[in-house]
Amino acid sequence: MAENKDFLRQDNDYRTMKAFRKAECSYDVTYYFAHTFLKPGDRTIDQMIQAARSGKQNLAEGTIDGVTSREMEIKLANVNRASLHELLLDYEDYLRVRELEQWKLNDPRAVKTRAFCKAHLDSAIYREKIRERSDETIANIAITLIHQCDVLLRGMIEWMKRDFIENGGIKEEMYRARKDWQRRNGYNGPSQPNQPIRPIEPIKPKKD
Repeated sequence: MAENKDFLRQDNDYRTMKAFRKAECSYDVTYYFAHTFLKPGDRTIDQMIQAARSGKQNLAEGTIDGVTSREMEIKLANVNRASLHELLLDYEDYLRVRELEQWKLNDPRAVKTRAFCKAHLDSAIYREKIRERSDETIANIAITLIHQCDVLLRGMIEWMKRDFIENGGIKEEMYRARKDWQRRNGYNGPSQPNQPIRPIEPIKPKKD
């Protein structure tokens, strides 16, 4: 039987989403950064890695849950944003307390980094390049990735809100799918109304 593409779609592969791939790059950069520049035993290591992980994993979970619950999809997308903003603050704190520079928006290094991050979504490239960079540079790369991912997530949430307003959720999808099937198959309901079941008459004994 052919798959109904308008009902409970199963082709929403989160691995191809720009936001997911950007979040994956942030995770890989953070994993290297935390283990390389933070002292062993520092609780910030686990906190940064967990925040980066949440920013990626919840996007995958939300995409799958979104098949049956747009509400959950929107909720988890916002959880992604919250996790990434937590990670953003950790990077900003790292630079500030060590008197390192967080690049300004129009700094040539920031402009070049934004262009590079916008053009590259393969996390392997970042894992290779950051090994040649200082902690200041890597932190600024991570900050750029987080901001770009946040823009994508905000766009996704706005799209999901509009889609829900225009098309509704799972109940509306189920109703439309059932009505469409009835229309295509010429189904007009049961041919006969259900007849009440008559009780069986008891057998009376014969009189002598």
